[in-house]
Amino acid sequence: QVQLVESGGGLVQAGGSLRLSCAASGSIFRVNAMGWYRQAPGEQRELVAAIASGGKTNYADSVKGRFTISRDNAKNTATLQMSSLKPEDTAVYYCNADVTRNRGGLYVKDDYWGQGTQVTVSS
Repeated sequence: QVQLVESGGGLVQAGGSLRLSCAASGSIFRVNAMGWYRQAPGEQRELVAAIASGGKTNYADSVKGRFTISRDNAKNTATLQMSSLKPEDTAVYYCNADVTRNRGGLYVKDDYWGQGTQVTVSS
């Protein structure tokens, strides 16, 4: 199996910065795309940022210019650097990874989620 472990959430004042990290471990052949999603109370989970294995990135319009996603393919980790945080960024942030595993010679792709980390931005 594959596990995603997130770290780095917390409480910050508006205008501040936080960095979230996600580490994938387990029976991994290759980590494909990685991404960060968030879910605020009463809202649907939404994509914040994603990064392909080759480094191409994609951001939600609401975070462009403020958030930066990066990854270390050798360590199977992804980082979300968040700056100029706003109260509306408050949510539980989830790491997501598309992972290829070798199951007895058969290569299988599955989608995995971390447990979530709370980010709270006070005004």
